[in-house]
Amino acid sequence: MAVSLLAHVVISDLCLGKPALRSLPISATIADALAALRNSEDNFISIWDCADHHAAHSVSVNVGGDHRSCTCKCVGKVCMVDVICYLCKDDSLLSPCTALKAPVSAILPKIPGLVMHLEPSSSLLEAIDLILEGTQNLVVPIQTRISNYSRRKQLQKPSTTGFATTIHNGFEYCWLTQEDIIRFLLSSIGLFSPIPALSIDTLGIINTDILAIDYHSPASSAVKSISRSLAEQTSVAVVDSEGTLIGEISPFTLACCDETVAAAITTLSSGDLMAYIDCGGPPEDLVRLVKARLKEKNLDGMLEAYIQSAYSSSTSSSSDDESSLSPPRSGKYSRSMSYSARMVRRAEAIVCHPKSSLVAVMIQAIAHRVNYVWVIEDDCSLVGIVTFCEMLKVFREHLGSMG
Repeated sequence: MAVSLLAHVVISDLCLGKPALRSLPISATIADALAALRNSEDNFISIWDCADHHAAHSVSVNVGGDHRSCTCKCVGKVCMVDVICYLCKDDSLLSPCTALKAPVSAILPKIPGLVMHLEPSSSLLEAIDLILEGTQNLVVPIQTRISNYSRRKQLQKPSTTGFATTIHNGFEYCWLTQEDIIRFLLSSIGLFSPIPALSIDTLGIINTDILAIDYHSPASSAVKSISRSLAEQTSVAVVDSEGTLIGEISPFTLACCDETVAAAITTLSSGDLMAYIDCGGPPEDLVRLVKARLKEKNLDGMLEAYIQSAYSSSTSSSSDDESSLSPPRSGKYSRSMSYSARMVRRAEAIVCHPKSSLVAVMIQAIAHRVNYVWVIEDDCSLVGIVTFCEMLKVFREHLGSMG
């Protein structure tokens, strides 16, 4: 029954109400991307290549029966975490202002297939298959009420902010994520009975290959793990010497911060970094510690950028006293506010138990806007992680067995 009902679902059904993508051209700089991220409500900015493509590389879409070959293609996405990890590199630390002048392609993930174009008439099963093959975002043309005249005006209007128009190939686009598909499946969860009631342990979807770092280790040693967790849409667990989960360094939280977190990663321990990026902004004692250690490391360029950011966010900008400057903070901490609910003793992460049901874990992840949930025992020892991708495998196998 599930197959017969879901077989008629097409991707355009999931695009209803989705906002149009904000975008930048591939020719933009990292500074352009940084400005776009600061001024966007989304955590990601899509990157487009609108050069003439050969026919073999063009993107074909069918919208409203109008089949056409695209000359613009979304080639990737960037977020604040990409910028932060880039600024943590040795050369960038010495001269962050110079580093930001590099092309945005320098921070585009090098993993092929993370972003894929898909026709609106494609089936839900096609979308799930692409995600299981490694795709994170499906780029889909959407119908809008914008008139042809308005489209031409937007296409002709020059950009003064570094943003590219949201119109490409005559259409606006949105993208679908793992979360969008999980939300849709949750709305039809009754079709999959009794699977949703089974425990994640019984289903065998607890992944023990996790990224973790010791609480007292330098946060800088976690940069590669942070980049990997972003690519895998997971997180970096912070544990003690006995393997107890203390918290996490989450790309979902870092994406809500600003670029000055690179200075904190360079100078603080993993435990201190957790406190620094926690919702509400960094404590003033950690801000002073970051400044002092930047001086010790002779990272004058990073220190200057860090102080300038603090100054610009200060409400008492007339004061020249460095100690009166308020801590750097992002205006987008609202997304990370979900982490203010402490789910377990001594852990600042979203967690579940091996015997938790699949549907309960789905609801947990969706409620906290993350793509994963940590799995712990009663003593808070870390067992593994459950991801949206593992959940989708369960539903896909079920649909395949019924087909």
